[in-house]
Amino acid sequence: MKNIDTTYREQIVKESGLLMKIGTPVIITQLLQISMNFVDTIMAGRLSPEDLAAIAVGTSVLMPLFVLCMGCLMAVTPIVAQNVGSRNLGVIGKNGRQVLWLSQILAVPAFFILRNLDIIFELLQVTEEIIPIASGYLNGISWGIFPIFAYAALRHFNEGLSVTRPAMYIAIIGTLVNIPANYVLMFGKLGFPELGAIGTGYSSSFVYAIMFIAMLWFTVSHEPYKRFDIFGKFRWPEKKYLTELLQIGTPIGISSAMEVSMFATVSLLISTLSTLEIAAHQIAINFASICFMIPMGLSIAISARVGNSMGRKKLHEARFRGYIGVGISTLFMICTATILFLFPQGITSIYTSDPDVTAIAVQLLYMAAIFQISDGLQVSGYGALRGLKDTKVPMVVNLIAYWMIGIPTAYLLGFTYNFGAPGFWIGLIVGLTAAGILHNARFFIKTRQ
Repeated sequence: MKNIDTTYREQIVKESGLLMKIGTPVIITQLLQISMNFVDTIMAGRLSPEDLAAIAVGTSVLMPLFVLCMGCLMAVTPIVAQNVGSRNLGVIGKNGRQVLWLSQILAVPAFFILRNLDIIFELLQVTEEIIPIASGYLNGISWGIFPIFAYAALRHFNEGLSVTRPAMYIAIIGTLVNIPANYVLMFGKLGFPELGAIGTGYSSSFVYAIMFIAMLWFTVSHEPYKRFDIFGKFRWPEKKYLTELLQIGTPIGISSAMEVSMFATVSLLISTLSTLEIAAHQIAINFASICFMIPMGLSIAISARVGNSMGRKKLHEARFRGYIGVGISTLFMICTATILFLFPQGITSIYTSDPDVTAIAVQLLYMAAIFQISDGLQVSGYGALRGLKDTKVPMVVNLIAYWMIGIPTAYLLGFTYNFGAPGFWIGLIVGLTAAGILHNARFFIKTRQ
């Protein structure tokens, strides 16, 4: 019995090490990518509360569309991982080509949608002086949709092969370029006009183009990929592979969009309140989003590990790998919850020195600390389900958790009971907790046989 326990502990340590080896670069990549929005927010906060609020409103509209399309592209990770596990190497290159085509097909409508959202702002009665700045920001970032979607397609393809370091290095480059690009365009340096918060949209597009070029160069030149013949010759989109990507990816995109749109809807509802509450909400949600990148990065690694096991038809191993991933994710979020609870004043001071904004933001950061564990549970549990290619039922779960539980609770407490921004955040906590419980229950049911 003692030997069995020792062997099991060794398996846990080994799997934890492998998961972190794959997942750590993904976590760093996610953190670096979200840091671009973090930098945008900080630099806009140095301009005016209106610029900061405009970034908040623009981001809240951008992210649901962004995540919907990106989610569709994430399907390539479990598809490639399962093909690797089953040694079906002949179709891996085709998966890479077809997800790249899909990225550009999705980019076309996304580009035009982002450039025509003024009517949404007016319908939602967003504060009038914020609308032109938010629209300008979205117009600027729309030019980067084509390269960033292509970058994401190649990144997720590489992640399916458990090759995660290149995306990390490319994200470092993107982050380093983003700061001076923001400075030049926001403050009108080197002969460029002073664009304020709108400049962050154009600088983001420039950074996205650089990231795509770097990822394309790696994927084309990486010697082990030559056997996949990804870019050996030009090939048109193929219905068979696009269909598989969309069948698995569309529910992922919709599920992810439901989560993000819950946050976006709350942001837009808060945007009808005072500028101070909008700014405070942006600070809290931005920092909470940074914390979320840790379990989000792990969830991608969990999908690859579980998918690899399923490709080898080892359900018990897939279950084991999924549970290890959920456990590690939860431990990380306990740590971030502790940081948020102990140091809210210090966190807020990074963004603003306005005492009125600080007072509200501190309140919201306490609430963000509460939902850290729920957020970690739901995204890691969903990552394990993606590895099983189980995406349709989780989509329904997210619909129930976020739009039938979370949003109504937020609206009721925020408006009906006049709790303001804190009331909306309680709705977020309730929705994320429901999703965390249901996703993990689903993984337990799917793997218990």
